[in-house]
Amino acid sequence: MADDKDDPVIKIRGLVNGFGSKIIHDHIDLDVKRGEVLGVVGGSGSGKSVLMRSIISLIRPREGTVEVFGQKTSDVEGNGMRKLEMRWGVLFQEGALFSSQTVAENIQVPLREYTSMSQELMDEIAAMKLTMVGLPEDAGGKYPAELSGGMKKRAGLARALALDPELLFLDEPTAGLDPISANQFDELINRLQETLGLTVFLVTHDLDTLRAVTDRIAVLVNKKIVVGTIDELRKNDDPWIKDYFSGVRGRAALGMET
Repeated sequence: MADDKDDPVIKIRGLVNGFGSKIIHDHIDLDVKRGEVLGVVGGSGSGKSVLMRSIISLIRPREGTVEVFGQKTSDVEGNGMRKLEMRWGVLFQEGALFSSQTVAENIQVPLREYTSMSQELMDEIAAMKLTMVGLPEDAGGKYPAELSGGMKKRAGLARALALDPELLFLDEPTAGLDPISANQFDELINRLQETLGLTVFLVTHDLDTLRAVTDRIAVLVNKKIVVGTIDELRKNDDPWIKDYFSGVRGRAALGMET
């Protein structure tokens, strides 16, 4: 089924995830609108990364449905899934670069997996993606161990963008970065989203990133999900949400008076 431009890019209904007897998500619903940046937050063990992995079919949920671009991922197999995967890019925590490959070779991994283009063209694309994420040209010949934390994140982002995706998944993109590098990465995400018209699913715990980048925020709390803007969530009576957005750290990060 072709996706309509007004339909949500991601549509989740009745999702249940768990491990053993422990339920992580209990029949949650979520829509991610085309062109928005949705932040996903929650306490330790709330299943932020589990939710992301459910959407990209790395985890099979116990119940419920996940639709991406109008297609139920549980119904898509083989070549159909490959076509779907080509429409999204993923930046995992820590960048998840292959240590034995150069940065350029890392960027070319999805190109090798999903296309049959020439090495010359792949080299050109890798160089273009390096420029796109603000890395110097010579970074392509370096190995991940030679990069700073911020450069690794940018290299991982370049790989996520290799196939020109419409949908971008970011898992804790600013974790481990110093405040200046984190702010620069936030600005990069904003610029790429606006330039490329991306829909972004952003897992984070960083309030500064939420303020700088997101349109709406989905909070995983008590096995359920609550979605709204920062202002809307600050009015929520749930103790965890109230403490997260209106506690001392929350007020400082969001520029509010204590």
